[in-house]
Amino acid sequence: MPEPVVRAGVIGVGALGRHHARVWADLPDARLVGVHDVDAARAAEIAARHGCRAYPDAGSLLEEADAVSVAVPTVSHHAVARLALERGRDVLLEKPITATLAEADDLVAFAAQRGLVLQAGHIERFNPATSVLLEAGRGARFVEVHRLGSFSARSLDVDVVLDLMIHDLDIVLALDRSEPVQIEAVGVPVLTSRFDIANARLRFASGLIANLTASRVSLEKVRKFRVFAPRTYVSVDFTAREALVYRLEADEAGRPRIATEKRAAPDEEPLRRQIVAFAEAVRKRSTPVVSAADGRRALALAHAILGRMAEV
Repeated sequence: MPEPVVRAGVIGVGALGRHHARVWADLPDARLVGVHDVDAARAAEIAARHGCRAYPDAGSLLEEADAVSVAVPTVSHHAVARLALERGRDVLLEKPITATLAEADDLVAFAAQRGLVLQAGHIERFNPATSVLLEAGRGARFVEVHRLGSFSARSLDVDVVLDLMIHDLDIVLALDRSEPVQIEAVGVPVLTSRFDIANARLRFASGLIANLTASRVSLEKVRKFRVFAPRTYVSVDFTAREALVYRLEADEAGRPRIATEKRAAPDEEPLRRQIVAFAEAVRKRSTPVVSAADGRRALALAHAILGRMAEV
């Protein structure tokens, strides 16, 4: 039997949400029923572009949709996602999952109680290069991460740790399931009153050391993640969606050699992969690839880092 069509909506069609609408409108096993945004003109523009309806409020959209992407500012994540869950709708919630841990706990518990799908929108998990990283980087002992971007008015309601670094915190936590036992961090407000550049050095119970730098005041865009494991080195460029894996092996004569593997998938859009995975979880009533609990764990680590930065 054919898969049931997911009737989808998007709440918040700004810089990120408009791309959610584009992908939903293009999926063959889904139908974009409508969008909502506090900017009615913007919602009307996106709706006209994709042949759907612009709803005057989130509640009326939720009456028609089975599932929604929520891409509103972080401070509104909890209120909008909670409304959708209360209406019995499955939710793909942009990162960070919420502004506070109490809000995240509430959503995680409520979704579980109602048996609803709540997927955290950590899009980098759906970058093709990330799959290589998580597989080849098992047993990692050291991780070095740089995520740098130029200044933008988007997401200035949160610090750079919640804006950019949280992508990589989620990946580190997926790579090493142990808990962080030591955190050193420093942050600097450069162009805003919040931290615009940050560095964190994390030690995990497994022994892994992770050194992460995030900046939204860089002259160049860098999205690189390097993993050092016994006999293995993995270098990932998230922008190019490319992974290089170097392994120490033995040749036919037993002599050591470096084997190199390159995997690239520049045409596989992470956002599309993320929404396809969410739609599948909605249809199958299964746990999403990036669960709400995953989003909560990344948020907890981000707040711990911010706490250390505030002490400096």
